[in-house]
Amino acid sequence: MNDSRSETALASLRSAYAGRLWTEPAETAAFLTDWRGKWTGPALAVAQPADTAEVAQLLAWCHVHRVPVVPQGGNTGLSGGSVPEADMAEGSLPLLLSLTRLNRVRQMDPLNNTVVVEAGATLLQVQEAARAAGRLFPLSLAAEGSCTIGGNLATNAGGVQVLRYGNARELCLGLEVVTPEGEVWNGLRTLRKDNTGYDLRDLYIGSEGTLGVITAAVLKLFPLPAAQMVALVGVPTPEDALQLLVLAQQRVGASLTAFELLSDTCMQLVVHHVPGTRRPLAEASPWYVLLEVSVTGAEADAQVHAAQSMEGLLEAAIEQGVVTDAALSTTLAQFEALWALRENISEAQGAEGPTIKHDIALPISRIPEFIARTDAAVASTFPQVRQVTFGHLGDGNLHYNASPAIPVTPGPLGAAAKAAFLALEGPLNQLVHDAVHDFGGSISAEHGLGVLRRDESARYKAPLELRLMHRIKAALDPEGLMNPAKLLPQPAAGHRH
Repeated sequence: MNDSRSETALASLRSAYAGRLWTEPAETAAFLTDWRGKWTGPALAVAQPADTAEVAQLLAWCHVHRVPVVPQGGNTGLSGGSVPEADMAEGSLPLLLSLTRLNRVRQMDPLNNTVVVEAGATLLQVQEAARAAGRLFPLSLAAEGSCTIGGNLATNAGGVQVLRYGNARELCLGLEVVTPEGEVWNGLRTLRKDNTGYDLRDLYIGSEGTLGVITAAVLKLFPLPAAQMVALVGVPTPEDALQLLVLAQQRVGASLTAFELLSDTCMQLVVHHVPGTRRPLAEASPWYVLLEVSVTGAEADAQVHAAQSMEGLLEAAIEQGVVTDAALSTTLAQFEALWALRENISEAQGAEGPTIKHDIALPISRIPEFIARTDAAVASTFPQVRQVTFGHLGDGNLHYNASPAIPVTPGPLGAAAKAAFLALEGPLNQLVHDAVHDFGGSISAEHGLGVLRRDESARYKAPLELRLMHRIKAALDPEGLMNPAKLLPQPAAGHRH
């Protein structure tokens, strides 16, 4: 912060904005590095506005002085979209805009099944506010205690209940957005039907802060389930898991709220690295499905209905040979223990050593074939890699991750093994993502492109699609100040058909 231009800019900023502003390294460090520790970059300062008016003040100043802006929610993203680029020049340092102080629930309307919340409210805060009003906000993520609604919407977050309720996009009716010029668009409509022109809401959702700053949202609410039951079942193959999904949709319909696939490798990692975890089935299975049924209505009747639905489904599945064994939750503790097997996979994989992650989406019908073919290709090309495959089979989203075939140990030998494994990331990514493209899929299902997948996306998008995206960016952010170098690939990036 010794550069005279930066000092001049800060003095000007302080004269235009009287809110909270951090400039010392001890104050800003936590905001400038992503939670994975993979990306970090410098900033002019970190601003923490208290309301939408202060956000507008900041963006208006940035527009006048041509200062880039990096919006940030809970900083829990996995693709590097919420921190500054590392190689930004001193004279063009961005302002990091932390929205965590915009955390109020503005309006709860149980009769309309909507809630208006500010962008800095955590997902857990919104879930709890909805529950206090006798309603459900169904978006559910591992980072729900710290991720924010603004970030969820900026990345169109998914999670475990997309099968029934949809992504963040489907759960949002309206937005309040501050434009790059500092104007406030009030689109906080609580309507399910509004055909009065272009849907600006959909442009901002999933835009990763590159078009404007989401400051508030209208979210959909649903009746609270009166009963929930979860089962972990063993299945011989992903094809059997797919047949179980079809059977579940036929028999329980909309009561099916989650359908998660995980390999036995995932189970082994969780049992090994998470204390107190045990296998719920007597014998290991090559694959497992965790499925959840949720039922509304009178509590006693709902509990009976949930149990009958789940037991009838599993009996039919065992008779058809697609399920080999099953463990059902009959208490809250069992319910939470079974879900913990799925939710602790990422933590357990991290404890095993370095990870190469792939957050991919595929046509559900093609997932078994994709796993078989791509597993074989990875094994023959990268024998030093072990696949750790899990994800939301019900909506076609796989976390097709890789770990070293031999666990990495601490010390110099371990450091060398880690470096050798991570050197495979580029060629492994290309193999996996080429396969995803060939199967008609997407290389980013719910984590966003950020920096991690920004340039790779150009390899798979049609030139016209890229040009249209750049036109939208130029129209809504003509100075290119919003979250620079994120999401949009550079024109020179490669392309593949």
